[in-house]
Amino acid sequence: MKELDKTYNPSEIEGRIYDKWMEKKYFHAEVNRDKKPFTIVMPPPNITGQLHMGHALDNTMQDILIRYKRMQGYEALWQPGTDHAAIATEVKVIQNLKTKGIEKKDLTRDQFLKYAWEWKDEYGGRIVRQLKKLGSSADWDRERFTMDEGCSEAVKEVFIRLYEKGYIYKGSRIINWCPVCKTSISDAEVEHVEQEGHFWHIKYPIVGEEGRFVEIATTRPETMLGDTAVAVNPDDERYKDIVGKMLLLPIVNKEIPVIADPYVDKEFGTGCVKITPAHDPNDFEVGKRHNLPEINVMNDDGTINANGGKYEGMDRYEARKAIVAELESMGLLVKVVPHVHAVGTHDRCKTTVEPLVKQQWFVKMDEMAKPAIAALKEGRLKFVPENYGKTYLHWLEGIRDWCISRQLWWGHRIPAYYCDECGEMVVSKDAPTCCPKCGCTHMTQDPDTLDTWFSSALWPFSTLGWPKKTPEYEYFYPTDVLVTGYDIIFFWVIRMVFSGIEQTGKEPFHTVLIHGLVRDSQGRKMSKSLGNGIDPLEVIDKYGADALRMTLMTGNAPGNDMRFYYERVEASRNFANKIWNASRFIMMNMEKASTDNVSLEDLTMADKWILTKCNSLIEEVTENLDRYEMGIALQKVYDFVWEEFCDWYIEMVKPRLWDDGNKSQAAAIWTLKTVLIESLKLLHPFIPFVTEEIFCNLQDEEESIMVSAWPVSKKEWNFAEEEEAVEMMKEAVRAIRTVRTSMNVPPSKKATVYVVSEDAKVREIFEHNKIFFATLGYANEVLIQSDKAGIAEDAVSAVTARATMYMPFAELVDVAKEIERLEKEEKKLEGELKRSNSMLSNERFISKAPAEKIAEEKAKLEKYEATMKQVQERLAALKK
Repeated sequence: MKELDKTYNPSEIEGRIYDKWMEKKYFHAEVNRDKKPFTIVMPPPNITGQLHMGHALDNTMQDILIRYKRMQGYEALWQPGTDHAAIATEVKVIQNLKTKGIEKKDLTRDQFLKYAWEWKDEYGGRIVRQLKKLGSSADWDRERFTMDEGCSEAVKEVFIRLYEKGYIYKGSRIINWCPVCKTSISDAEVEHVEQEGHFWHIKYPIVGEEGRFVEIATTRPETMLGDTAVAVNPDDERYKDIVGKMLLLPIVNKEIPVIADPYVDKEFGTGCVKITPAHDPNDFEVGKRHNLPEINVMNDDGTINANGGKYEGMDRYEARKAIVAELESMGLLVKVVPHVHAVGTHDRCKTTVEPLVKQQWFVKMDEMAKPAIAALKEGRLKFVPENYGKTYLHWLEGIRDWCISRQLWWGHRIPAYYCDECGEMVVSKDAPTCCPKCGCTHMTQDPDTLDTWFSSALWPFSTLGWPKKTPEYEYFYPTDVLVTGYDIIFFWVIRMVFSGIEQTGKEPFHTVLIHGLVRDSQGRKMSKSLGNGIDPLEVIDKYGADALRMTLMTGNAPGNDMRFYYERVEASRNFANKIWNASRFIMMNMEKASTDNVSLEDLTMADKWILTKCNSLIEEVTENLDRYEMGIALQKVYDFVWEEFCDWYIEMVKPRLWDDGNKSQAAAIWTLKTVLIESLKLLHPFIPFVTEEIFCNLQDEEESIMVSAWPVSKKEWNFAEEEEAVEMMKEAVRAIRTVRTSMNVPPSKKATVYVVSEDAKVREIFEHNKIFFATLGYANEVLIQSDKAGIAEDAVSAVTARATMYMPFAELVDVAKEIERLEKEEKKLEGELKRSNSMLSNERFISKAPAEKIAEEKAKLEKYEATMKQVQERLAALKK
């Protein structure tokens, strides 16, 4: 057995321990038919990423599960990897090139991609290194990247399959467009930000009815250049007579129809809605139902195009001002109403997104959504907490076709080729040598790349070698649990489920464990703009990874947001110190006696009590972890270690440790070591570093706690009678301590304790445990009897259900000193009472002072009077 350092220093041990784990390949999983597999796929962080608190929480939860299952004997694979993050990375590369004086527009695609791969090689591993500092025990030997050869092969395979099945098509639909990045973006990349705007109320003249108008309200007047109708609700009595009539679209001076559609909410605004199918997703659907033309009035850079007439070339916001001014001059602007609304912005460049109709690649979702819905409804997939299943179903049941093409250079290129001569399109994994229609040998690949979510949707199986039937794929797939935040259920979780079922015939995992966001101490979302972000790496450097991990899991409940407090980090570090110091104390005493021949018969009541408590803890923590209640599991181990083991049991056995040669000494040492080892194992998934360091110094039988067996409860450790007896004695100790505290008696002041009980069994229990009871109850002597015979009348009592403890008053308190103290207190109170009564009897004070000041003074007077009464009663009793 080695010795632990005097103080716990996480910065000294954590790197060393992690290197050892990596060297020993403890994280590595192999196909092993003799063991049951357990698989988690890591949500791949972006290669642009820097570890933030969301990553820290997400990966801590995964690490807890994988370490737990590994110790339970599963072949546990935590499959790691990173995501190419198409837009985020392209933005970073462009910014990086600008610092070198290079513009993207001056590069060919191949030149740009060369820079992008260089950037990935330099920065792509940064977040992986940071995850290692957190203690993540992922199988780094199997690390994947969404654009590596195997994952790219899977992407092409799925694209071809879906295209040949008719699920992938190219067509014009409404998409989110970023005018700065000049690409379509997914819903996941659109942040809805509260912005101050306006409702512009505009009159559209009714053709042929001089002086008659309909009034519409819009937040985007510039899009009226592309209006093709005005819609009203078919049940709106106000407008039934104008349905089918024509309106004159102001400025554009063309006629557009009034249509009836249930999409319109007759209670909102004027009940008349301008319909611009090329610039609004809801209008697009209305336009399809009524065969309306789609008129796009915007260029890719957010300027007005030729369809905008005289406004062509103007920026969208510049055009808005000009259009509003013209409407006002025409007398058609009714009013402008301030309006705060959620505006879609691109999460990368913060530009306001434009909904535009564009020719893009789409995935038809109707058929693929059905088995994903059935998976949840039929119980093959579950969410923790369950209520997130409703979110999942709501989105799937209203799903639209998915736009999968992006106008970027970084990413998976769409495997479609066009003939330079006749325009024939060929979808193929490899570039065709000639056009199948005209025989031309010049074929050009589609310039677009695939949405990043298209490749990450395949992550649970592409990382295991699919489409090849690799041993890893056949053994580790389907995976078991996906751990992720509630903010990407729609965009990633759902896509993995329908992709997994479509391509493999199986759900990619059986459980989705949802966690919330990590917020600041005020409950605000961490953001750069607020300046309230907390760098987990700084926390690790100062307090250690264990302290950060424990803080993130303390009080954590699935699906709920949590607040981050530095006070909690310090409490977590204090807990690590507590275990460290308790372990040092135990190890310093282990050489005193051999524990080789200790049997359960040698154990005392206290030993049996702590074993019983430990047994219950093992069962409860295992059950909590199986139910993904990690916060509850951690709290139970914390309470047991700090209170039951350190504050009670170690204090109980100290007198036995100092009694050399006594058989009870060996039993105490055996119990201390045994319970400490079980506690360390239960704590290991949560705080892996400190538990490993102690474990490896405490025993020599196993080389690492990581590969030791998870504790299992033992029937022979259930001592119900002894547990009940010690709990009764603990109750007696607590009662004594409460009385002493109320009398301000310091722990150093010992007193005789009489234990009185008519129950012979109770007296016997106290008799057998006099030694530790005396230590914990601050007694210099413990006398056990059936009645109060011989106990002084002024003895102070502490009452429990089965016994009453008496302590002679004179032994607790120095009467002369206490009288002196109380007389000083009485004199002080007399002064305060005089002052307070004087103020409250002063008419000038009562008439001029604020009501709250008078009430405050009255409350003080009541408090002084009550305290004076107590002091005088106490003095009278002492002077007797």
